[in-house]
Amino acid sequence: MRMDFPKIDVYKTGQNIRRIMIRQGLTVKDIQKYLGLSAPQSIYHWFDGRSMPTVDNLYALSALFGMPVDMLLRGNRKKSYELYEWSVHRWIFEYYEKCLELRAS
Repeated sequence: MRMDFPKIDVYKTGQNIRRIMIRQGLTVKDIQKYLGLSAPQSIYHWFDGRSMPTVDNLYALSALFGMPVDMLLRGNRKKSYELYEWSVHRWIFEYYEKCLELRAS
């Protein structure tokens, strides 16, 4: 049985980051400021598929967007996360945490 090595699609990943950014009402300037980048060009390079964010920047973006790094990446894996699936799981998790807080008080 041959297993294909998972590969990241640089262009699709950049477009996914752009789509998430827009859905969350953020701008390129917001991301630039959050990551402490001196210029926005690298972000536009991600969108165009010319480069990828560093691991540190992916990690920071996952915190900013409130989702796992895996949801930012796009590639050739058969199973990939979908944004709507994560938002449902996130809502359930937040509801559960709120219930625990209320129970403790």
